[in-house]
Amino acid sequence: MSVTDEFLNDIEGHLLLAATRAEGRTAAERVCEPLHWLPRDRREEVELRFEEEYLTLARASWRRTADRAGELREEYEAAYRALRRRLVAAWLLACAAGIGTLALCLAPGTVAG
Repeated sequence: MSVTDEFLNDIEGHLLLAATRAEGRTAAERVCEPLHWLPRDRREEVELRFEEEYLTLARASWRRTADRAGELREEYEAAYRALRRRLVAAWLLACAAGIGTLALCLAPGTVAG
């Protein structure tokens, strides 16, 4: 991976994190809106904790998704390797059959039409 790719991945990660924080903040405000009886400082604390929990859950979800993507990649690579081995074996068998047929046709003493 080039330096540019790493840089772009870092930027994308920061943007994703910022967007998730904003979503968490918005969700926290929505949840705390009906709690008008709470003092403002307590509501802000609840909102902050909600936002942190939202971000923690999002990170856990991202980790599970990344882990599953890695598992799927391994499965597909294994299937691809097996398919490639079968294809090479079939190609070698076809070549051997073709060479055998050609050798049989060119062998001395064969009857030619």
